[in-house]
Amino acid sequence: MPIFSKKKREGSGGGRKKRDTSGGSRNSLGNSGRGGGGGAQAKNTGGAGAHSVGGNTAVFRVTVPDNVTPGEEFQVYAGNRIVKVRCPPNTRPGQSLQITVPVDNSNGGGAGGLNGSGSGGGGAGGGGGGGPPYGPPDSPNVTRIPNSEGPDGRAAYMVAIPPRVRGGQQFPVTIAGQQLMVTCPTNARAGMSVRIVPPAPPRSLDRPPEGPMGQGGRPKRPARPPDTQMFEVVVPRGVRPGQPFALLAGGVRVLVTCPTNASEGQKIRFNLPMALTRKKTEEASKLAKVKLSYDKDGWTRTIRVSDMKFQWIRMDDGGNVDTNKRFDAKNAAYVRKLEFVEGHDPRMRTGILSLVTANDPDAVVDSRIKGPDGRSDLVSYADIADAQVMSFEDKTDWFQRKCAELCVEWNEGHMRMNVRREFLLSDSMEAVMSLSRKDLRKVWRFEFIGEAGIDAGGLAREWFQLVTEEIFDPDMGLWKSCATNQMLMEINPASEFCCPEDHLIYFRFLGRVMGKALFDRQLVAGHMIPTLYKHMCGWPCQFADLEQVDEEVYENLKKLLEMNPEEMEYCCLDFTVTEEVMDVKQEIELVPGGKDMDVTCDNLPEYMEATLQYKMMGRVKPQLNELLLGFFDVIPEPILTIFDFQELELLMCGLPEIDLDDWRDNTEYAGEFDRVGSNHDTVLWFWEVVEEFDHEMRARLLQFVTGTSGVPARGFAVLQGNDGNVRKFTVHGVDAGEFVYPRAHTCFNRIDLPLYRTKADLKQKLELAVTMVATGFDIE
Repeated sequence: MPIFSKKKREGSGGGRKKRDTSGGSRNSLGNSGRGGGGGAQAKNTGGAGAHSVGGNTAVFRVTVPDNVTPGEEFQVYAGNRIVKVRCPPNTRPGQSLQITVPVDNSNGGGAGGLNGSGSGGGGAGGGGGGGPPYGPPDSPNVTRIPNSEGPDGRAAYMVAIPPRVRGGQQFPVTIAGQQLMVTCPTNARAGMSVRIVPPAPPRSLDRPPEGPMGQGGRPKRPARPPDTQMFEVVVPRGVRPGQPFALLAGGVRVLVTCPTNASEGQKIRFNLPMALTRKKTEEASKLAKVKLSYDKDGWTRTIRVSDMKFQWIRMDDGGNVDTNKRFDAKNAAYVRKLEFVEGHDPRMRTGILSLVTANDPDAVVDSRIKGPDGRSDLVSYADIADAQVMSFEDKTDWFQRKCAELCVEWNEGHMRMNVRREFLLSDSMEAVMSLSRKDLRKVWRFEFIGEAGIDAGGLAREWFQLVTEEIFDPDMGLWKSCATNQMLMEINPASEFCCPEDHLIYFRFLGRVMGKALFDRQLVAGHMIPTLYKHMCGWPCQFADLEQVDEEVYENLKKLLEMNPEEMEYCCLDFTVTEEVMDVKQEIELVPGGKDMDVTCDNLPEYMEATLQYKMMGRVKPQLNELLLGFFDVIPEPILTIFDFQELELLMCGLPEIDLDDWRDNTEYAGEFDRVGSNHDTVLWFWEVVEEFDHEMRARLLQFVTGTSGVPARGFAVLQGNDGNVRKFTVHGVDAGEFVYPRAHTCFNRIDLPLYRTKADLKQKLELAVTMVATGFDIE
């Protein structure tokens, strides 16, 4: 019995675009009655969906025929075979199912029989597919005409018209590995033969791609012997058995846990990979030192020696690991924790998502990735350590090489994605969500049904662009423009009301699409708020990040910090928050029993922590959980640890094309530059430095000041602030004694630029500020 899975039919919801009410329910082989039921869908005959090509199993989408009841068996064509399928419970005629059947290697056949079929008039119509030796055998009523090959090498065939077929009707045949629909001529009848010349198969659709994912399989990775160095250290004073402490080993900060049988003053030994203790270049070593001085008390991602996993730590003023977990507006940080759980469907994992303190010992990321064989390490902590000190361009190349090595080899199977342009989103969602995690790492070939295009890369780019544009469209109801930056998108907490039946499915779908885009070097047409990129790459969130999510709540919480107990009491606050959904206000408890808990000066840290967690994750936790699960179905989390959250945005959305003249012409000046404006020496140096920046550094500067690398479609003249009004890019001059490095106010698109004495000093400080814009978070 084939393995099947029920496909959810799309319904209607407020704010949603037109949907296909019969998408994927057509029968590609004609008869849809009982017993000879709907066939597996194929190309050009209503066969929207994903089709597996090659490998040991084949995946088909079939339609439940009319008059079939749940539990009843019906027959379908699957390639060159007829198989029986039992109708699942709660399934109706017309609904789509996915079945998985073993490949039939007899007669050179197999799953390749579903490579394509088409419809045409006056003779033969068809769509291409893979031919012998991988296709099914010719139909019994087909005879090849000897020596009939034309100049293009295609042979002619005589096809006998089956019984009960009249003029004008179509009937299916298999010729040279292709499944075709033949139209019976009007002057012919059953028993007569017609001469046809099958179309040439579009070989490029099923041909291995060139490059690292091509015919030769994944790139060979040379064996790398382990290279470690032993260190001996003295347990610092005040450190108890089982307590972690941080130290510098070979210039790298690592986290060591004091053994249970050791105490302060004793010597302990541990090994570290050599790659962790050496820097690529003198420039990288210099940068690491400057990073340390730039934010020496910030959070850093370190290697935990006990299990070689990445963990965030913060050093206190005394140089010890800060183990405080109570909220502190200045230093507290929180990181998402996602625990994977195998679901009922083997293709889908479920997960438990939470926001925990950044120094939580369970909030760690593995530093190893197993190869496709499941035994050897494809990526080790040494590889990641090497990549962490690379430039963004070199990091990107390294990341793409690892994705190429994770890609399933062409000969093990690849996917054909057939979608209808008029129902692009619904067809794409059903196709992508029918795939296993292994299928997501196969090579995909796209086809828009009814169009003649062959996917040599252009169709894939178009598909990623169109799908992500449509799903990020606020009219869809899943996403909305951020209140503090109209160019950024945030998850709509009320998405359930806009798409009541399947909003979570679409978030899982989008996560898979974004992961596949990264995997295949494609781009996503939508910039998200920075906190979402932080959640994706496991980067901590701080209290200051709340300003970009909800500025009003952020400012109100800051005022609470300055109140005395009497003023706090007059505020009459409790541990609840009021949300308005569809013009209906509802009270939500931030903690169990929150409506009965008054906010006081004593529990203010807990109130601020609960509010921060709700705003950063709680109100969209179900949607975010599915988005992350879909993303990590494709991308293994460890290889993302080489990027910060801003680099992830550049990687997913691409480097923008920035018109430097438009940028300069639409910049305002304030503070020390108010009177002189663009003629001030510091301002002149600033623009000279920006001109010297490459595309990456300009994009990073834009991220630093505005919060995103995106440029408004109508240019910098319409750059918006947090209130939705136009707030042009502003350079604000300050005295050099106020602070050393430039500072940014993303809500106002403003950069505070100290009055440096030289252009070289300005360039150095600006580069460091822009590069270290992940304020307080760094990989040492």
